[in-house]
Amino acid sequence: MLSLLGFGTILVILLLLFTQRVAAIIALAGVPLVAAFVAGNSPSEVAAFVKSGLGGVVGVATMFLFAIVFFGIMRDAGLFDPVVRRIVRLAGNAPPTVAVATTALAVAAHLDGAGATTFLIAVPAMLPIYDRLGMSRLVLATCVGLGAGVMNVLPWGGPTARAAATVGVDANELWVPLIPAQIAGVVFALAVAYFLGRRERIRLAKVADGDASAVVEESTARVGGRIAVGSGSSIGSGGSTPVGPSAGGDDSSTPVASDAAEADTPAESAAPASGDPALLRPKLLWVNAALVVATLAALIASIAPPEMCFLIASILALLINYRGMKAQQARVEAHAVGAMLMVGTLLAAGVLLGVLDGSGMIEAMAVSAANVVPDGMTPALPLIVGVLGVPMSLLFGPDAYYFGVLPVLIEVGDQFGVSAVHLAQASMLGEETVGFPISPLTGAFYLLVGLASVDIGKHIRHMIGWAWLVSLGMLGVAVLTGAIPAWAS
Repeated sequence: MLSLLGFGTILVILLLLFTQRVAAIIALAGVPLVAAFVAGNSPSEVAAFVKSGLGGVVGVATMFLFAIVFFGIMRDAGLFDPVVRRIVRLAGNAPPTVAVATTALAVAAHLDGAGATTFLIAVPAMLPIYDRLGMSRLVLATCVGLGAGVMNVLPWGGPTARAAATVGVDANELWVPLIPAQIAGVVFALAVAYFLGRRERIRLAKVADGDASAVVEESTARVGGRIAVGSGSSIGSGGSTPVGPSAGGDDSSTPVASDAAEADTPAESAAPASGDPALLRPKLLWVNAALVVATLAALIASIAPPEMCFLIASILALLINYRGMKAQQARVEAHAVGAMLMVGTLLAAGVLLGVLDGSGMIEAMAVSAANVVPDGMTPALPLIVGVLGVPMSLLFGPDAYYFGVLPVLIEVGDQFGVSAVHLAQASMLGEETVGFPISPLTGAFYLLVGLASVDIGKHIRHMIGWAWLVSLGMLGVAVLTGAIPAWAS
């Protein structure tokens, strides 16, 4: 009975999250509370479950709150603007270089762990170059998605924060062993971007030679000319008059090269800066950079808990960049909405975890599930979870997976001595990290395809294979470095 109630609770939560009938907070907190009372628990017992669950996630929620505020202040002060402008300037007019620069820009922009911010920075900055060179916007969306995906493993990113809340450890403890895999992921993403750029160069050369079969809807390049990208195109489009056909062979001798000077100007002007120039603090650039480096160093070295690191960093950032109560309060309020939505979701997840654990549902579910898992396969559970991470992003959003599926996997693994930390880390290498830019269950996904003006289905088909390949490469590095066991003993 308890096992069925537990599975039913998870199923209802997943259905509500999938169909987006209610806010995540209602699904994560409301459904388990109802289930707890249906199971026959008294109000005082349910209150104890909730208190215990909230205590387990308060540290992660606090870290996420101050991390968003801190990086938001750094962005307001213009810390990331020189990096953005430099990457866009160096992109030039060669498709492989443009594609690599796109991924590098996404990597840099995703340091704050916010997918929406990354897409708002990277796509408008690079779209003018893609339109002027005739490169496919599907390549743009894929390159941006890969850069953001590999960086989403950061401890202040949503999936890692959720995994830490579920396992009951610091996000830092999950992330640090995966740093080599994440670095490898960045390299793999850049390599894929380079390959896609070379493929675009070949395609553009065919278009220039009159091959109509090489023309794609997501590109401005057409046989015999180029469609206008001014009045009717999406965000960041360049000039309004057709130009010569794009070519792809030798970058210095093709018509593409003649567009280089034109592309630099709109691309650079499209590079994002702070919304209000009055907030910029160019004279404090190196001070802010040192503060970010010091914060990340303290986080990696575990000098203090992550929430304390970001709390202190946020205080210093406000004091250094904005003087006076009104200016400081305005900066906090500017980033409060996004921060509180995530914090509220994490606290609601604490209610879910507390009820499932305290009521005994999760244990009953694990026992039932363990009976159907072949004993011979269970030691490889972390590896299986890692391999399936990217495709599972199509089925499970971050809340549904990390607060609904992962707890059950942890309990199943516990029956056979598989570490909860290893299962969480394996999940972090694909599920809603590298896989989040193809997940229709996240809001940032729609922002990406909307800004790039690409079809949802085409984007998923174009990116899923590359995202899965990068994720598998990261998993392989994690296994080789011993962060994740290939076979739990």
